[in-house]
Amino acid sequence: MNYNQIFSQALGKLKAEGRYRVFADISRRRGEFPYAVHHVDGGEREIIVWCSNDYLGMGQNPEVIDAMRQALESCGAGSGGTRNISGTTHYHVQLEQELASLHGKESALLFTSGYISNEATLSTLAKVLPGAAIVSDALNHASMIAGIRQGGGRKEIFRHNDVAHLESILRTLDLEQPKIVAFESVYSMDGDIAPINDICDVAKKYKALTYIDEVHAVGMYGRHGGGVSERDGAAARIDVIEGTLAKAFGIMGGYIASSAALVDVVRSYAPGFIFTTSLSPVLAAGALASVRHLKKNHVLRERHQNRAERLKKLLTDAALPVMPSESHIVPVLVGAANLCKLISDELLYEHGIYVQPINYPTVPRGTERLRFTPNPLHTDEMMERLVLAMDKVWTKHQLKRAA
Repeated sequence: MNYNQIFSQALGKLKAEGRYRVFADISRRRGEFPYAVHHVDGGEREIIVWCSNDYLGMGQNPEVIDAMRQALESCGAGSGGTRNISGTTHYHVQLEQELASLHGKESALLFTSGYISNEATLSTLAKVLPGAAIVSDALNHASMIAGIRQGGGRKEIFRHNDVAHLESILRTLDLEQPKIVAFESVYSMDGDIAPINDICDVAKKYKALTYIDEVHAVGMYGRHGGGVSERDGAAARIDVIEGTLAKAFGIMGGYIASSAALVDVVRSYAPGFIFTTSLSPVLAAGALASVRHLKKNHVLRERHQNRAERLKKLLTDAALPVMPSESHIVPVLVGAANLCKLISDELLYEHGIYVQPINYPTVPRGTERLRFTPNPLHTDEMMERLVLAMDKVWTKHQLKRAA
């Protein structure tokens, strides 16, 4: 058996379809984001990053960096183990308290990533609740799908953001059967937003728990950065709010916020929590500083929204095919995997613009796109440079324009 030949064939298939992923070797420069250094062919060149999920540039914030430096000096590098074996530090405790407060919940629980927090929580709830059914939005993240699958219980899929379809499914379930409605607030590839209050109305009617993934919204929406659920006055109606520390907060890690009893059940039963080394105190300290900073800095959120709207307008005015988006996500349709990769490479190597191609299975075939995430540090001049480069590439390859 030639195992390497099988592996090579599998990789060859991805390459033939234009879906083989190549990571750009870059170094962000502290204090100069979104500029970065691209390491290529033994040399270095300056680029502008347009696809970072550090949406607000908090990974570069001086308060955050100082907090991490102080934690490193006082506690050292690592956490020392899992949370139940010497891996709980005062930073973890403080951060969980801060996150619970952010969402108006009794308790919160940290994980090493947003993926793990979704996977561990949903699978645990499905197993702990007897005969539970999970009703999931069709466009939910892979981590939510993995958690639901691992839970091993009944699952139903409702059409994306279709509240009427959700209700038609819930109506078929026993009213007294444990149920969880799982959905996201901001869907990161299309940039659309869930009708949270409408979903809560239906879920309450059929006695279902509500589980929302706010990873692309925490820090950026709501008066204190509590996400779209805070902005829409729905946070108190959501049973479980899941978020990340790796996007708007600029660090690393994931979490849930909920009732004390639910959080304690996940803490006590979820293998993904129990058997994983905790976040280092350095990361927890940085995240704590970031959450506290964004709770009181609404101006940064307003600037962020302004930048997103500005880029959408410039791209639209240039007849570039911007896909409809209600949020800070700015997707531009290409429609073919090979072409998407070609355009991304050309923007990077010829124009110093770094944006990754988004291909299947992240998005459906035929909807391949470039996904831009403008942040408060992108200037008008940077945006004009980007649109000019995009216009040249679209003209060169005779790509489809917007009407």
